[in-house]
Amino acid sequence: MPDNVLFEGGAGETVRKKLLENTELHTILRLPTGIFYANGVKANVLFFDNKPAAKAPWTKEIWYYDYRTNVHHTLKRKPMRFEDLADFIACYNPVNRHVRKETWDAEKNPEGRWRKYSYADIVARDKTSLDLFWLKDSSLADLDNLPDPKDLAEDIVENIEAGLNNFRTVLAALGK
Repeated sequence: MPDNVLFEGGAGETVRKKLLENTELHTILRLPTGIFYANGVKANVLFFDNKPAAKAPWTKEIWYYDYRTNVHHTLKRKPMRFEDLADFIACYNPVNRHVRKETWDAEKNPEGRWRKYSYADIVARDKTSLDLFWLKDSSLADLDNLPDPKDLAEDIVENIEAGLNNFRTVLAALGK
């Protein structure tokens, strides 16, 4: 899902509430720009199990893995590979996803990418937003450690191309 699905109001909020109530949404993997969708679009993978109708919401907690903050991939020079997700897979614990341990700790490991939020934490958020982040972007804080200029230039080109493609789609729709 693109990022806006996690936080937009109106129909998006209604869909999120129903998703939390009618399925067991248990994991969200936050991915960097341009992995699944058009260049410039941040994506998320939502893991949930369908459940039968019930009075109480099925979702009790949501585990997040932030594979976005301080991670840099480009479509051409540094594409994401299966090996890049090894830590996520270990944290997810596919053998028994009910036995998991956070890697994030405010004092001991503030850079941990794996953390959980309770259902109560989520529904208390404005518009039941699932757009959560806790890691600090080191490139914004450390000006001496910026990404390679060629990587920055590729990102800029990808974002401009994505914007142009979106405008072409709008223009085509208007022309009908």
